[in-house]
Amino acid sequence: MSKILKVVLIGAGNRGETYTNLMAKMEDKFKVIAVAEPIESRRKDIQKKHHISDDLCFDDWTPLLDLGKIADVAIISTMDKQHLDPTLKAIALGYDILLEKPVSPNPIECQQIADYAELMGSKIIVCHVLRYTPFFITIKELLDNGKLGDIVSINHEECVGNVHQSHSFVRGNWGNSKKSSCMLLQKSCHDMDILQWLIGKKCKKVQSFGTLSYFKKENAPKDSPDYCIQGCPSADTCPYNAVKLYLDDKENTWFRTTSTREANPTDEMVEKALRTTQYGKCVFKCDNDVVDHQTVNMIFEDDITVTFTMNAFNKGGRFIHIMGTKGELRAAMDDLKTPITIYDFETKQTTEIPIVAKDGIANGHGGGDEGIITSLYEYLNGEYNGCSISDIRTSVNNHLIVFAAEEARAKGTVVDFETFVTNLYE
Repeated sequence: MSKILKVVLIGAGNRGETYTNLMAKMEDKFKVIAVAEPIESRRKDIQKKHHISDDLCFDDWTPLLDLGKIADVAIISTMDKQHLDPTLKAIALGYDILLEKPVSPNPIECQQIADYAELMGSKIIVCHVLRYTPFFITIKELLDNGKLGDIVSINHEECVGNVHQSHSFVRGNWGNSKKSSCMLLQKSCHDMDILQWLIGKKCKKVQSFGTLSYFKKENAPKDSPDYCIQGCPSADTCPYNAVKLYLDDKENTWFRTTSTREANPTDEMVEKALRTTQYGKCVFKCDNDVVDHQTVNMIFEDDITVTFTMNAFNKGGRFIHIMGTKGELRAAMDDLKTPITIYDFETKQTTEIPIVAKDGIANGHGGGDEGIITSLYEYLNGEYNGCSISDIRTSVNNHLIVFAAEEARAKGTVVDFETFVTNLYE
């Protein structure tokens, strides 16, 4: 019989809040009973939403996990470099875990987590939320049903979006690889995971090119100040004007809460952030070093060739073109109204396949946020019959494709994936 799963939240930033907000709407399935978060306003916001007692609210994960296993599930959504210790501790206590991606920016730590989870029998679902979208589930089912025959090639694009790039990967937490991780791991481990999942075979070789071309000091407007709020001669025309993006736009709660690190920021808080933090800096004068465009070429088993492109200079969205022995598929993950199209070689007809959201799911990463929470509940209650959930080893192995791509980019070479993995763990 299904039961209500008790949940502890470690890290109450945007992702932790998103997952627990969804759980709050599923009162018959989840109950968030404890939170660990160093930022007081975020911690109190979670406490209020879920009616958590004072003695189960902490500014650090250590005292929370020192209580032992007090719930069924631990959500770990701290910053990437802080995943290892709380995850290992939660595994030791017998928790099942919803772990924000990436598993870790360090491949050795990724392996440690997978090894220990397998040893202890802990179920870990990594938040590759794209697996749980109606868009990619529909494509996966079409491929598995043989609609295209055997896959020969895939071209896949992640269009990051120019403003999203400026917010998260220039001004934000993931702009500097030394502080977080490489761009490909943070933004596109989703896509490496999706590609391997769709193909269902092992990656054999990896090649990559990419660099930081635009968001750097030499491209700053003439006479631009360090901070946009100080008055820039290009303020009216610059798409990255922080005053317009963060202060003037009252509806963009994502930008406002992230820049202030407050759950419910006022204009005064936002203005202070624009004067004192990197979120207010000229987008060409930040400490960012991650790429703003990159391509990855891969060969999978059976000579399946894959080209992946990640680029900041666009509106945003994901686009995929899959070519098989019986036909080709084209799809755009921009909304649930644009159908998937399949061209059949035998009939010479193009068919439109609608994307049907499960139980009305349509929001949050194209339905992926809702999808993963629903799947988590079904999986831990022995009721799951979908195709999206993967074990921690599969998630880590797909992370390693990213690490191999970064080695290929840095060294300007083609990396043999199996040799790369063997050398990594010797």
